[in-house]
Amino acid sequence: MVEPTEHLLALKVMRLIRPTLISPQILTAEPKDVPQYSFQKILHSDATSVAGCETIAAGQFMLLPQSFGNIYLGETFSSYVCVHNCRAHPVSNVSVKADLQSNNSRVSLPIHADKTGPVTLNPEETLDDVIHHEVKEIGTHILVCEVSYMTPAGLETSFRKFFKFQVVKPLDVKTKFYNAETDDVYLEAQIQNITVGPICLEKVELESSEQYTVISLNALPSGESVFSSKTMLQPQNSCQFLYCIRPIPEIARDPSALKAANNIGKLDIVWRSNLGERGRLQTSQLQRCALEYSDLRLNVIEANSTVRIGEGFNFRCRVTNTSERSMDLLMSLNTKAKPCCGYTGVTEFALGAIEPGQMKEFPLTVCPVRLGLIVISALQLTDVFTKRKYEFDNFLQVFVVDEDCREDSFQLDKYVRYSSVGTPNKNIPQTV
Repeated sequence: MVEPTEHLLALKVMRLIRPTLISPQILTAEPKDVPQYSFQKILHSDATSVAGCETIAAGQFMLLPQSFGNIYLGETFSSYVCVHNCRAHPVSNVSVKADLQSNNSRVSLPIHADKTGPVTLNPEETLDDVIHHEVKEIGTHILVCEVSYMTPAGLETSFRKFFKFQVVKPLDVKTKFYNAETDDVYLEAQIQNITVGPICLEKVELESSEQYTVISLNALPSGESVFSSKTMLQPQNSCQFLYCIRPIPEIARDPSALKAANNIGKLDIVWRSNLGERGRLQTSQLQRCALEYSDLRLNVIEANSTVRIGEGFNFRCRVTNTSERSMDLLMSLNTKAKPCCGYTGVTEFALGAIEPGQMKEFPLTVCPVRLGLIVISALQLTDVFTKRKYEFDNFLQVFVVDEDCREDSFQLDKYVRYSSVGTPNKNIPQTV
């Protein structure tokens, strides 16, 4: 009779992992020091040192895994599972199951998919397979392997073995959002290598949600990346990536929809570590800060980037009613609001009624009188019904030159846009 602790089959599980690189540790001392000969003896007996060059640390050596070890989040866990018949008689109805259990889930791993059913193992025969699984959760994981078979006496028997390992974070990802005065959002993503060895970033992309489009700002005008061909990060080193997120036109035209569209997208990061071992990490849904709108928004939708001094400078603005009531607006632009103003021009006209959520466009013209960078300010919108005044300062910048080197006008949907948010002005002008 077979004892309960003895089985006819032997189960062996080995994790498949690439070896690591190690360098010899150099210990030296002055000839007059007491431990000099002890250090030399240690160096000569060290398996990682090269004979005759013990103190140079020439090259590196491969170290085979000594234990089941840890695995980093986003890497693929691979393991070799082997069942061996170590008895002198056949064993029938042999089947193997493998489950990966974590703190929050239990996943059944496919094993022996090519087998239609239980098999029979003759003496010294082996049933083996390799299982793979991409780990997506941090914490303790347990690989549970269960072997079932039938004894020669016709009894169904099974046994299980457990293999515990830890899944740890490979990268520390920090994000910062910058809300521009327009509808654009700028995302700075800082990626830090917190593994014990160097890694190579293969891909860092921002996958936008349906409400936004993404423009990567990590390339030069020529299309070449600002980083080297291989973005190598040593342990504890970090790298910054910058993206511009822009709402789609349908969302940008609807202030209420834009206010609710806070989901930006996800960062998708692919890296290589430890002799080319691949890992992938995807962040959770990134969210921008909730937008706070006042009653009115002002956007410059078309303007020249460079103008000539003494000539009329034309630009086009758009005002959006973000309040919940209808407004009848009167627009005025007065250059006397600030001393030493870099332009001249006085304009005042009625915009008419604007319903909630609606917008209206209007042209403006000023004449630059000073070279260099000038700022267009002191635009005032007055609600005829409530007598509230909304002041907009620093809503457009333009460079004034003496030579005819102006650039063509540009659409702000393609390049840089400007906007401002107006607040009520009660007796004292307010600037936003």
